Amino acid sequence: MSSTSQAVAADSAADTGGTKTLRTLYFVRFGFAIVWALLTMAIAKSINPATVVLLVIYPLFDVAAAVVDFRSSGTSRPKAPLYVNMALSLLTAVGLAVASASGIPGVLRVWGAWAITAGVVQLVVAVLRYRLGGQWAMILSGGISVLAGGSFIVMAGGQRASLTSVAGYAILGGVFFLISAIRLHHLASKAK
Repeated sequence: MSSTSQAVAADSAADTGGTKTLRTLYFVRFGFAIVWALLTMAIAKSINPATVVLLVIYPLFDVAAAVVDFRSSGTSRPKAPLYVNMALSLLTAVGLAVASASGIPGVLRVWGAWAITAGVVQLVVAVLRYRLGGQWAMILSGGISVLAGGSFIVMAGGQRASLTSVAGYAILGGVFFLISAIRLHHLASKAK
């Protein structure tokens, strides 16, 4: 086997392993989003210490997921958007901790800004990964995230500012991760 053939075979094996890791990561993200949303709906009627912890944990989990994604991406997938995602999520965690002192409207504004920017990044990543399969749900999720972010910002200025809306957002995002994971699993089964 030539060194070029070996390199192609190694890239293919790394890509297959990366796809498996991505699929597993999507399943984990689905589970986390559902548990987080249920806890948020149960305790986030107002800002309290438990609510602040939940709010900050969500973007920190996103950072951890991006790190796993980054490490499994291999050399064949672009990593710059993942750096942007990590930075946005870290800034959001800090922003949510600070905004929680000002109340639910401040939290919704920070969450909305994050949803918009993270949605754009998710769109970019999904388009760049389209050839892997299972990414149409991530493209749709990114677009919906942008729209939802705008609605959070608008809601922050209204009379009905509530954290249950971010729980619903997390559930919908989790469902999109589940759809992508199932699609990647189906494509992997077909390839065998």
